Amino acid sequence: MSYPFNVRVYGILIHQDKVLVSDEYFHDTFMTKFPGGGLQFGEGTAGCIVREFREELKQEALVKEHFYTTDFFQESAFRKSRQIISIYYLMQLSGEIRFKTSEKKFDFPEIKNSAQSFRWIALNKLSENDFTFPIDKKVAGMIVNRFVQK
Repeated sequence: MSYPFNVRVYGILIHQDKVLVSDEYFHDTFMTKFPGGGLQFGEGTAGCIVREFREELKQEALVKEHFYTTDFFQESAFRKSRQIISIYYLMQLSGEIRFKTSEKKFDFPEIKNSAQSFRWIALNKLSENDFTFPIDKKVAGMIVNRFVQK
């Protein structure tokens, strides 16, 4: 019996009381999520998120700590026969921020097959509704519970 799992690894980058999000267009879908992506065969999860930050942000990053791993069943939004397992790490950049961000959602110069832009959301304004997928929504709530003063 085969078990069709899709392991995804995401980074939570907090800077000046804001969290970084990725606005993307992929598979004919507009989505907002945390930066990161798929685990490749032969790599560990921490190595995966460091690679993803290097590829997406063009900047080196370090894993600070594990934040969350999916603890409920979540079917893939794109391949209904696959189960998603997402792992989230708190991240720290190596050096000053060098990547471009926008104030506007989906601020793409042009859309081909895929597109990506980044923006910051203030922690005190962060909501589960800012995100597209159920696991990211849960993680957003966990971030607010941990980092926002009540």
